Amino acid sequence: MQGKLNVQTENIFPVIKKFLYSDHEIFLRELISNAVDATQKLKTLSTRGDFKGELGDLTIDVKIDSKKKTLTVSDRGIGMTADEVEKYINQIAFSGVTDFMEKYKDSHEPLIGHFGLGFYSAFMVSDKVEIFTKSWKDEPAQHWSCEGNPEFSMEEDKKHTDRGTDIVLHIADDCKEFLEEGTILQLLKKYCRFMPVAIRFGEESVWVDSETDCDKDGKPKRVEKKQPRIINDPEPAWKKSPSSLTDEDYKKFYHELFPMNFEEPLFQIHLNVDYPFNLTGILYFPKVRKTIDPNRNKIQLYCNQVFVTDQVEGVVPDYLMLLHGVLDSPDIPLNVSRSYLQSDGNVKKISQHISKKVADKLEEMSKKKEGEEKSALEEKWDDIKIFVQYGMLTDEKFCERAMKFYLLKGVDGTYYTLDSYREKIKALQTDKDKTVCYLYASDAEEEHAYIEKAKAKGYDVLLMDSPLESHFINLLEQKLEKSRFVRVDSDTVEKLIPHDDAIPEKLSKEEKEKLQPIIEGEIDKQRFTVQLESLEESDAPMQVTQSEFMRRYREMAQTSGGGMGFYGELPESYNLVVNINHPLITRVLNETDGEKQKELVHQLTDLALLANGLLKGEALSKFLKRSVEMI
Repeated sequence: MQGKLNVQTENIFPVIKKFLYSDHEIFLRELISNAVDATQKLKTLSTRGDFKGELGDLTIDVKIDSKKKTLTVSDRGIGMTADEVEKYINQIAFSGVTDFMEKYKDSHEPLIGHFGLGFYSAFMVSDKVEIFTKSWKDEPAQHWSCEGNPEFSMEEDKKHTDRGTDIVLHIADDCKEFLEEGTILQLLKKYCRFMPVAIRFGEESVWVDSETDCDKDGKPKRVEKKQPRIINDPEPAWKKSPSSLTDEDYKKFYHELFPMNFEEPLFQIHLNVDYPFNLTGILYFPKVRKTIDPNRNKIQLYCNQVFVTDQVEGVVPDYLMLLHGVLDSPDIPLNVSRSYLQSDGNVKKISQHISKKVADKLEEMSKKKEGEEKSALEEKWDDIKIFVQYGMLTDEKFCERAMKFYLLKGVDGTYYTLDSYREKIKALQTDKDKTVCYLYASDAEEEHAYIEKAKAKGYDVLLMDSPLESHFINLLEQKLEKSRFVRVDSDTVEKLIPHDDAIPEKLSKEEKEKLQPIIEGEIDKQRFTVQLESLEESDAPMQVTQSEFMRRYREMAQTSGGGMGFYGELPESYNLVVNINHPLITRVLNETDGEKQKELVHQLTDLALLANGLLKGEALSKFLKRSVEMI
């Protein structure tokens, strides 16, 4: 039989080769997907009693013949009759799967193809494609051949007596890499390693105990043996019941997915939804620490165990892109080549469900079990805090849920929920305007002196040290009623939480007016602003503080850019707070020797800078020399 392919485009092959598929290498995925479908269909027919023969070995074979320049994909599925070849091959885009699924709606075996074009991806890499197929029905085998144009030939094939289909690709000269074992193995592992039917390709070496040779201790010697290479795991962890898996099983699967990631995941969420959409998968929480991994393509998307992409934007909420793992859903719409996601209602529902499951898991972990000092969430908090913050900043619904379990950490390492911490501090840390003041440090070591001053007043101090902290503090101030966050070094301890009681001043107005230019004359006025404050005598004579507002917005601008660029470009500025009640300040004011007065101001200023880690280079060397001379 000779014929012409029934297509509306006069020559569809250039279209297939250039435009239909985003990447030529996916031809192998499409052909094996078809072989899997043919095998799954046969299983369904057998289960229903329509096929009464022996299933036998259903392994799909992939073979290379470098001499003949062919690549062959063979299955022992349902095969095709002459009429079916005419309908599903000669009439391009009339999908056999669509018909089969309509007829066998109750099938429990998932079918992959939907488009009827997967087979024609073979022409992206072939000069000629042949099909040898024999149906499960008692009908003659068929041999179909086409050389990449609308002309084809088809005839009975009396040599082909076994049920199933062989697709033989005569690889084009410009695609010779697909005749190399290493290339095909790499593609099979990328696209097919979790397909639901075993796939065999070549041989591999394994070490086994010898059946005949023993060592001097009588133990069997280890010998190398060749065996067929099965490249896939038809029953991956995400298809199994969570109750059947241990933590070790989950970790083993994690390293199977990401063999180059040597850190253990913190914990995982096993997804298993069948209504109102189908979704299975396992999402792992990696250690995020204080950085966000720029390589975010760590979630692999599958459709009925066929790898589709690791570009899952839209399917997974943005903040969850930090997770690792696998998602599998037949309900995520794909374009004709399965290479790009389309946005629709199902995708949105799946995205929302994933976010909800993550919130459920974290809330469950926040509940402390009887006899435990820490909840599971407290144990992992330092490693996932930045992830939770990112989620709360970018997803309003997740934020609402997370307000219940988000943890604040004190500088002493104690964890609190937002509600419990507010209850702890509101009596002592409510200012004169009835606003609850949350004191925090960004670096417990660098800000140690300020922390100690706050603790001496009976205040509690939080440790807030993630890169997102400035943005997150803004969010909390919006969410928490009458609340304000203040870093411990943003003002003197008396002014961190303003009260009505003021400390009496020991200097007159005239004395303060005389003191101000003396101090200002010895500092960098571009960088420092002098503030004369009435503090306790026991407080330091001078302190360096930094405006909460300016510092916070500057940090936010540096991490977000956009309309806040103005703040990010501002130089760092500080306040030099002078304690007018301290005896040394009185001494500065009363010193009549100009040089000694300058030296004293320099020494007190440098001490304040030193306490903040701001005294460096030449200024530090001069300070050390001056200190020795003064002693």
